[in-house]
Amino acid sequence: MNHPIAPMILRGEVITDNLIEVGGRGGDLTFLTPDAHKYIDRLPLGNPARLADLYSLSFDDILDYAVELGQRLDFASNAYLQQACELSYQTSSSTPSIVKGSYLGLPQMLSRAFITEMVESTVGIKYLEGWVKQQLLDGTELEVRCFGARTLHIVAGNAVSLSLWTIIRNMVLRSDAIIKAPSNDPFTALAIARTMVDMAPDHPITRHLSVAYWKGGDKALEERLYQPQNLEKIVAWGGYASMKHVTQYIQPGLELISLDPKRSASIIGKATFDSEATLREAAIRLASDIGALNQKGCVCARVVYVQSGTDEAGLARLNTFGRYVYDAMLGLPNTLSTSPKRYDPGLKAEVDALRLDDEWYKVIGGQDGEGAIICSQIPDTVSFATRLDDRTANLVPVDSLDEMMDAVDAYTQTVGIYPESIKDELKDRLPLHGAQRIVSLGYAAAMKFAAPQDAIEPMRRMGKWVSNQIAAPETSPAPWLRPSI
Repeated sequence: MNHPIAPMILRGEVITDNLIEVGGRGGDLTFLTPDAHKYIDRLPLGNPARLADLYSLSFDDILDYAVELGQRLDFASNAYLQQACELSYQTSSSTPSIVKGSYLGLPQMLSRAFITEMVESTVGIKYLEGWVKQQLLDGTELEVRCFGARTLHIVAGNAVSLSLWTIIRNMVLRSDAIIKAPSNDPFTALAIARTMVDMAPDHPITRHLSVAYWKGGDKALEERLYQPQNLEKIVAWGGYASMKHVTQYIQPGLELISLDPKRSASIIGKATFDSEATLREAAIRLASDIGALNQKGCVCARVVYVQSGTDEAGLARLNTFGRYVYDAMLGLPNTLSTSPKRYDPGLKAEVDALRLDDEWYKVIGGQDGEGAIICSQIPDTVSFATRLDDRTANLVPVDSLDEMMDAVDAYTQTVGIYPESIKDELKDRLPLHGAQRIVSLGYAAAMKFAAPQDAIEPMRRMGKWVSNQIAAPETSPAPWLRPSI
């Protein structure tokens, strides 16, 4: 049987030697990839002075490179992307139409205006282009500049765009990047990197990107690679177990930038029920936040607190709204959401069990594994709320906005809110409970690169912020001229 090959990209070189057989997540695909152990001495950049070639580039030069790459990532003409897409149908947790839709959207991330906005909002272009000066109160002149770093990226595979997002961040920061391809998306970063090699094999940006696959938890490899003489930053996306694993390597000189597993929620205010129009609008918006990427993203809503009221009339309103949400979810574009690839059998058993308990829960849909809306008939979540997935959400009735604070804790990433008028009442309170991102309902999946992420600023953290102090006794108090006591 012929297995597909996932090459290793090593700073402009495409490597297909020393192949070993590995399996993608879910066991649907076996592929061949170079044994990373054979290249462990070549994977790290080594001498950080080798970043100097990136400083021959201006920000405009970097934008020119990005724009040309965007043109070459046109799905219709890029054989690497086409092959990666076909193979990803087997490894991805998403269905083919969602996967392909994500590939079609990649060029949009490489426009000059898009990248400029992202960098200006998160780092400030001037800090990447040179030393930014200011004079302090004591007369000291202070210069600050953001430099690139030697980085390892343990990328999540639940969204195709994350690989390109990582590449763009490193590009503009003038960093050296090793991307560890994820088992549920081992091909996207490789396809982009191969396009870069074809486009400009000797360009500094191409020469500072490596992409490799190895099985997570390979201690023999990681103990050699995850060292401060090789790397300065590890940017890790992933679940609890993988995060705990990588922390064992963190030491002075090696920083972890952790993009932890998160959950998201939604809040539906009582004004939603003022009219049929607002009810329908809230339903389609909520359906989008639940169903995007088939609920595989941290941004997707799972528990939804609805200010319908908890009396008999309130529960009737909640159940009607739940039906509207379910119907809207089934009608979402197939590039955004579909019936799940595999509905989790354990989750389905939990949902089916609730059907027998209709005094406490009303289950809408879910018989065919297409997803379900669970309307609690009490102001409490289902017992398995943390495991909601595959387009399955829990609507919880409440009487006041105060009760909605229960929707938020330290694990909460995104909170979608409707109507917009209640945001002002909530946006200063929700962060105190743990919320990291507040959005208009329906826009949870519309992540903005110009914004912070997970309540940190990853772009700033990925750079090295260096200061230069310029002082003389004539302008600044000199420590050695202090009077003795």
